[in-house]
Amino acid sequence: MTHDATSTAQAIPVLLRVVEGGRRSQRDGSNAATSNPGGTVTLVGAGPGGADLITVRGAAALGRADVVVFDRLADPELVDLAPRRAERIAVGKGKGYGPDQQDICDVMVERARRGKHVVRLKGGDPFVFGRGREEIEAATQAGIDVDVIPGVSSALGAPALAGISLTDRRLASSFTVLTGHRCDESDHEWKAFAESGSTLVVLMAATTADAVAQRLLDHGRDPSEPVAFAHAAGTVDEQVARADLSETARRGCPFPSPTVMVVGAVAAAEAAALAPAAYEARVAQAT
Repeated sequence: MTHDATSTAQAIPVLLRVVEGGRRSQRDGSNAATSNPGGTVTLVGAGPGGADLITVRGAAALGRADVVVFDRLADPELVDLAPRRAERIAVGKGKGYGPDQQDICDVMVERARRGKHVVRLKGGDPFVFGRGREEIEAATQAGIDVDVIPGVSSALGAPALAGISLTDRRLASSFTVLTGHRCDESDHEWKAFAESGSTLVVLMAATTADAVAQRLLDHGRDPSEPVAFAHAAGTVDEQVARADLSETARRGCPFPSPTVMVVGAVAAAEAAALAPAAYEARVAQAT
């Protein structure tokens, strides 16, 4: 499926201006009279797991929040960075439960219209398989300024914390990030993934790893190709497991959500020899 970014940008004009070293999106001036001069929304990426993996700017934004609207994957310690007086609204979603996206956008806009600083805390990075763009559009259409603070995506953070170098120059020169929830996409797309030879990073793989692996096998990916699973990255619950593509197609993912799946030579155990020592160090520090 092809997405025309140009037509989207033309349909919803958004100007960007520099604010305190970051970038804030703002509506064009056509409806400036309807803007609430006090209320703002800040989209903050929470990072890949542990609370200490958020950016300095993201933590500072939480410290100034009047309202925190947070996902289920955001570490509870991050929510505690907000002032005690701040309202906390859980909008975590999972397979078959949770509020719909319109409800989340509505609560953000409604609080911001009261003149509140709303921090929308999202796991990983707001724009990597998130709904960050939709939330910006909802706020800007309501005349509300939006500040965006990126986070470390689990697509990068989880493999790194497991000792997996996605582009180890001896083994891979590129990587592709995809979602496990799109296994019903066209054969053409999966054929391209299988034939690319690049490292594949699959987000939301806990319940779809077997289907992803089978899709890749159907289009010619090597059955013996290494696969790694990184669960609960950056926390004391972090675990790493390894298999090959054939075994993954039969058995699926060994962990519940949140789990990132890596396919490629870089996922082999010998390519991540430092991971056990790094993990033990994090556990010792946390305890």
